[in-house]
Amino acid sequence: MALADDVKLGQLTKYVFTAPSWQRSLVIIIVLGLLIDGASARAWVRIPFSGTLAFTVPAIIALFLTKPIIAYTGKQMTWNRSALLALSCTVFAVIITLAGLVSNITLVPFFYAIALGFIFGLRLLVLVAIADYRVPRMIVPAFIQSGVGILAGIFLFSPLFGAYALVLQIVFGLGFAILIWLIERPLYRAFHIRGLAFINAFIAHMTDGSKGMEEFFREIGEEIYVPQVNLFFRRKTKTPVLFTVPNLHPGPMGEIGGGNLPKILHDNMEEETLVAHGCATHDFNLVSESEINKVIEAVRSSKHDLGYSAMASRSGRLMVGTVQVLYQRFGDSVLIVTTRSPQKTEDLDFSIGMTIMAEGHRWFPHVAFVDAHNCMTDLTSPVHQATLTAIEYQRAAIQAMEGCRTAQLHPFAIGVAHHLLPFSREQGFGDLGVQALVIEVDGERTAYVLIDGNNMAAGVREKLLDNILTLVDAAEVMTTDTHVVNTITGKNPVGMAIPVDAFLPDVMQTVRAAIEDLSPAESAATTAFCENVVVFGSNRISQLASTVNAMLIFVAPLSLAMLLLAFLLSLVAYTVMV
Repeated sequence: MALADDVKLGQLTKYVFTAPSWQRSLVIIIVLGLLIDGASARAWVRIPFSGTLAFTVPAIIALFLTKPIIAYTGKQMTWNRSALLALSCTVFAVIITLAGLVSNITLVPFFYAIALGFIFGLRLLVLVAIADYRVPRMIVPAFIQSGVGILAGIFLFSPLFGAYALVLQIVFGLGFAILIWLIERPLYRAFHIRGLAFINAFIAHMTDGSKGMEEFFREIGEEIYVPQVNLFFRRKTKTPVLFTVPNLHPGPMGEIGGGNLPKILHDNMEEETLVAHGCATHDFNLVSESEINKVIEAVRSSKHDLGYSAMASRSGRLMVGTVQVLYQRFGDSVLIVTTRSPQKTEDLDFSIGMTIMAEGHRWFPHVAFVDAHNCMTDLTSPVHQATLTAIEYQRAAIQAMEGCRTAQLHPFAIGVAHHLLPFSREQGFGDLGVQALVIEVDGERTAYVLIDGNNMAAGVREKLLDNILTLVDAAEVMTTDTHVVNTITGKNPVGMAIPVDAFLPDVMQTVRAAIEDLSPAESAATTAFCENVVVFGSNRISQLASTVNAMLIFVAPLSLAMLLLAFLLSLVAYTVMV
């Protein structure tokens, strides 16, 4: 099956890399200049250390001046990026200049002038992308390296060199400015956002945690109204518990938008709150963290005049096709937890969840439908309505609810435990760690284990369940799908960076603590409507991905055409002026 556009968009993260230390880049710049001095400088000028003067000195000055000048405009750039940019431009300058040495030694000044024009345009493009999308503000920092190079060229060649070198700065500068405009045009026409400004915001987020990206998301966002089913459990003396299922997506990444939705919901509720993953794709990413307040208020408002029940059914498990279901009834509500593990278990489209809830309303006013989100085989597309997988989910859920409808009810007890883990977000674990809710009905114990993470590596769920089932009769292991563990890629599942044996003792300790916490309980359910929540919007991710992927197809030929035109204009200018 062809990859969906949103998966292709995720794969673009392979182009993201970390710049090496500025000291390393500086050493390479110096060594490169000395190599030019020793290998070829005498072939085109007789002044000692001409290679250092022509290439190393401009690069070093650009390295140390670019960051302060950009900081003066109110933007940020790291020393490492400044050094890498200076080094890259030096390499291009050397290659282009030596091309003149190979072809005809008398053309070296001309090729050196072309090299300076090219690195000016290149620096302009890069700085507009990583520092400030406004081209006029980046002209001065972009000109530093080539400007010093022009002064070196005047000293090495002749005053006339400065004149046509400046002309070529204009030629290449205009060429790259047009290229920038062409790159930005598709996104601006489709979404009225500037692509390079978005990249600026993304880099600011990666560098200092800025949330400027949220402004872009809000511009393309739309309001939605989604149900959120909540199971409230109360006990006479022990901590109350809330098991809630938002039909919103905790993304897109880091703490941007709703990336930390589970943690924020947990911390703002009076009960010990387990925030499971409902039916939502990246289309339902919150545009801003502030939108979570609407969810919190909706859940709190639904708590009024609750009718509690002291009865629940034993849990059951069934399988339809590739879909497994763990289900249990609480009074007039039902909890359904689904998985396809060991096959991929990914996001389910909101329409699938709504269909299942609507079917269940024949028997139950409140249907808590959970996507366990617990098996990642690779970056995969979400499950959409009318596919075979969606039908399997629906049939499995209906069978589970039919079973709950006729199930015998008994008094029940609950136990809950929450344990923080000694692992970081980069290692695949969110801030909440692991939570366990154990339900005891008629002598049967069922454990619902929730790990704060974005999916699980294949096989991790099975290893955890094998051990948990030595303590209880039935269980399922879920993840919250939090995206705080994802900064530039969506692939950081639980168990990939840290082997399961390393955190298995913590999970087992949490389940044991929940068992020890068991006490008689009552339950009540509500379906809260989260209103006017601004999310990315239906199909926005696909539209954005399609635009970006189509744009990337034309970037290479457009760049080549622009460079060829600039070289031709450079030749014309050289012919006229020399």
